[in-house]
Amino acid sequence: MPSTHDWIDSPLVVIEDMFAASQNSPNSGWEAKAVEFFKERLKEKDAHTWVPSLNDVPLHYLKPNSLVKFRCLIQDMFDPEFYMGVYETVDSSTKAKTLRCGKYKDVTECGVDFSSTNTVTAERQTFYCVPIPGENSWVKDSFAASSQARVIPSTSYVPSRQKRSYEEDEEMDDMDAQPQKQREPQSGPQSPSEHLGNNDSKRLETEAPSGSTVSSSHINLNFPLPGEKGPSCLVKVYENWDCFKLNDTLEVYGILSVSPALSALADEKEASSGVLDPTESMETAEEQRVHSPPASLVPRLHMLYAAPLQHNNPLLPVISSADDSAFLSSSLGEMASVRAELLSYFTHVLLGDALSAEYLILHLISTVYSRRDVLPLGKFTLNLSGCPTVSSYTERLYQIIQQLVPSSYYLGMSLQNMNHMQLVPKKDYVANRLVSGALQLAKNTSLFLDETKLEQGQLDTTGVRNVTALGNLISWQKVDYDFSYHQMEFPCNINVLIVSEARSLLPSDCQVHVHSQVVPSDMEEYLGSIHIHSQAFSQLNKLRIYLSVARLLDYSISEELTKAVEDDFVDMRKDDPQSISAEDLHRLLVVARLLSLSLGQTSLSRDMWLRAKDLEAQRTSRMEQHTCVNGNEP
Repeated sequence: MPSTHDWIDSPLVVIEDMFAASQNSPNSGWEAKAVEFFKERLKEKDAHTWVPSLNDVPLHYLKPNSLVKFRCLIQDMFDPEFYMGVYETVDSSTKAKTLRCGKYKDVTECGVDFSSTNTVTAERQTFYCVPIPGENSWVKDSFAASSQARVIPSTSYVPSRQKRSYEEDEEMDDMDAQPQKQREPQSGPQSPSEHLGNNDSKRLETEAPSGSTVSSSHINLNFPLPGEKGPSCLVKVYENWDCFKLNDTLEVYGILSVSPALSALADEKEASSGVLDPTESMETAEEQRVHSPPASLVPRLHMLYAAPLQHNNPLLPVISSADDSAFLSSSLGEMASVRAELLSYFTHVLLGDALSAEYLILHLISTVYSRRDVLPLGKFTLNLSGCPTVSSYTERLYQIIQQLVPSSYYLGMSLQNMNHMQLVPKKDYVANRLVSGALQLAKNTSLFLDETKLEQGQLDTTGVRNVTALGNLISWQKVDYDFSYHQMEFPCNINVLIVSEARSLLPSDCQVHVHSQVVPSDMEEYLGSIHIHSQAFSQLNKLRIYLSVARLLDYSISEELTKAVEDDFVDMRKDDPQSISAEDLHRLLVVARLLSLSLGQTSLSRDMWLRAKDLEAQRTSRMEQHTCVNGNEP
């Protein structure tokens, strides 16, 4: 039985041994056994922490043809490709023939006998994968800290990736420290870690030295969000690729391929593309460049196993659903007390407004749990109106949320952003790729829309299209990708929080007007006292676990409660037919569901229903009062 070092350091040796053994028994099913072998090894306690990750280990520290993992989103799916699954080589001196396995490899051995009748051509699929968009620094740091992988600089692989010098790094750090308006128009505000310092140096201290010759500046790595870092990867899939969908989040375990021959082949194709007869190749030069980038910039990963990610919170189990279930059950008892702490914290952050804090908690644990025809069930887009515009309050609020959720993105809705950003992914038929947009996000990403950045001006065609896309995302939890000749709907599950001065121009499921308890003259001082790291590290982790657990819990309503809710609705309509609509009832049911889950209750109780009604009554009463004071506000 191979040792831990063998199956992680030299997985191809394990596979080739199984292939060689199968030659004596043709129906051995060695491919399935090989995959099962690695799955079983990864089930061992903490085994997944032994495998190096492309997310936090520089490529030059990873041994070629070793087992690695990659936490990623499927950004694009390329056409299937053929490869030599089995081929025969001939020794040039002895003329001896040897049968070889071509699976999980990009390059064959020397001396291939192309006339051999033993050659088996097979098919594999290629996914273009990127790190999970908007994944926050605390998540990356936590995953990196939990790794037990031992890596040393590879001596057999010299990367051609251009590295920044220390001076360039300092210039980039200075640029990161500039206010948002001085940065690229599509960039959101800096993360709290950029303001306050973080542990990125731990992950980047192994950066390769400068001095190499090839730059990645001419290659678009196609990250959905501006300013993202990390490797993109071509993942080669050998079986069941129909089980995967665009925008799925996965942790892929596979064999790393960074053969220089791949880069040489790409260069050769590019150099010859101008002189070849176009009829001899179905690929354009641009398509060749995009689909065969240098392996030093876009490594290849031959998938052995991929675990779909229900979440990317490193503080929760990620390996098996059994682990998840046990963890969720053990967490229920603490949820009410943790919720009380989070409510107190959010009340302070939201200027002393406990009602807004209640609704912010409900929003952060919401998720689309099902779809009925076109209607996404469970979404809860929240509009916090009445937000101050002084002291960058909305950016501070985002930074606090950023410290609590695994993935998030800030979008300032300035005229510049709306008219120039590409929010919707678009198909590039020349390069045969899907060009990413800022709304190509992983499920449960928190999208923070800041309408306080609105200004007078005219939306152009792009701006109108972007605002429409945001409206469709909020209302239907779908994004219509642009395929030039038609649009294609892609369902999504994104938590949208809108902050604004007056009621949002965009639709929302619920609006709460923030009632500040802070005297205007004390506002600057009060906002200065809101510290992102005011919570202890252990307390922050408790809040992070709480929000993820509440979102993952199952929920049900008994027949008895269903009947009670129906009767209650009829009674309310009797008293005043205009007092409650079907839409109001739907919102009440969503609030009751989220309120129950926020307290660790997986089924609706009569008490929770009454509490949800009271919460909604407070909110609607406040909105009516605000409308009376501000007649122009709907």
